[in-house]
Amino acid sequence: MATGEKAPGAFKTIGELSTELGVAQHILRYWETKFPQLRPLQRAGNRRYYRPADVELARTIHRLLNAEGYTVRGVQKVLRSKDPVPEPASPPPAPVMAEALAPKVDVQRLKALRHHLAALIDD
Repeated sequence: MATGEKAPGAFKTIGELSTELGVAQHILRYWETKFPQLRPLQRAGNRRYYRPADVELARTIHRLLNAEGYTVRGVQKVLRSKDPVPEPASPPPAPVMAEALAPKVDVQRLKALRHHLAALIDD
């Protein structure tokens, strides 16, 4: 383990978790008010320490809100329900290239047809 790194099961401060998730600390404190399941330990001076389970829940909340497009109320319903939290949506299938779908076109024949039509219009 490199200097400054914590063990995988170590508690995280609100600053560490906000940096990991890429959200401001006040957002995590807001989530604590909206999601009763997210309850970090609070020490003297209201210092917050997130347990590994809290960190995983915060990651899930972040994913549902920012990647999956849920609203706060929607995430509350998901967390209250007895069903498991939905897995991340799989990426959409790659678009099929237009060249693969289109039959081969004879470009010379199209040019000849264009010239023929242009000649008819000029007449």
